[in-house]
Amino acid sequence: MSSPLPDALLGPADIRELAAALGVRPTKQRGQNFVIDANTVRRIVRTAEVRPDDVVVEVGPGLGSLTLALLEAADRVTAVEIDDVLAGALPATVTARMPARADRFALVHSDAMHVTELPGPPPTALVANLPYNVAVPVLLHMLDTFPSIERTLVMVQAEVADRLAAPPGSKVYGVPSVKANWYADVKRAGSIGRTVFWPAPNVDSGLVSLVRRAEPLKTTASKREVFAVVDAAFAQRRKTLRAALAGWAGSAAAAETALVAAGVSPQARGESLTVEEFARIAEAASPRGTEHQTPAARRAASPTEESGK
Repeated sequence: MSSPLPDALLGPADIRELAAALGVRPTKQRGQNFVIDANTVRRIVRTAEVRPDDVVVEVGPGLGSLTLALLEAADRVTAVEIDDVLAGALPATVTARMPARADRFALVHSDAMHVTELPGPPPTALVANLPYNVAVPVLLHMLDTFPSIERTLVMVQAEVADRLAAPPGSKVYGVPSVKANWYADVKRAGSIGRTVFWPAPNVDSGLVSLVRRAEPLKTTASKREVFAVVDAAFAQRRKTLRAALAGWAGSAAAAETALVAAGVSPQARGESLTVEEFARIAEAASPRGTEHQTPAARRAASPTEESGK
């Protein structure tokens, strides 16, 4: 490891030297692409509006490029890393390059999808360069598990960024768009070129900002019930909702009844609906929503599986 730099952040040579010393080769299996540009990680921290009192959780810190930049700006940083070698090395990197802030850093060696608690104060922000292959489920899991996270900025594949931030009616509006909107106001927050990564990916990257809703979505339906409607609507997105929701409701007629009760046209398609409209459909099929329910509609209110796709 090289001696600490004046600004403490990692550059291209530092990243490659660290990787060589650890015998680390980025793997496609875990979607690993390490950021090698200090200006980029500082830009991410600025765009995330990290404050001095923030407790930031980072998923997939890798060799620590973004971790160090977050430690410069936040009160505390907790990094969640699944890779054995990377998790073992990161605390030493933080101590060597930012000794005055090392006591403000914590590492959780785990799969982020299985994390249900974090050490220290509750996180107020999530900032991460998310592995491309698990970006959406990890993001949704973290938002759901840690309601204290008020602001999120994630770097993901550009195509995923477009989907997350897409408005109703967009060609790429779908399951990720609706589910992210359940938790937060979502918007595109910038683009990242390929040359700031090692190895350089074959796709561009994008930044997505998510600001948690000041108040949860007003609905008597549960998240699980609403997400079941979303999954069903987009599983056959070319079909009208009357047809796409037939399996979910038990029949096309039951689906039409729920749609009409929710004030949604049975001839509409899922890509045109807001998360609020999906919630109304779930309410209409729920025992809490209307007094007169078909047996199929009641069964639909208790889906057996939730998708994070």
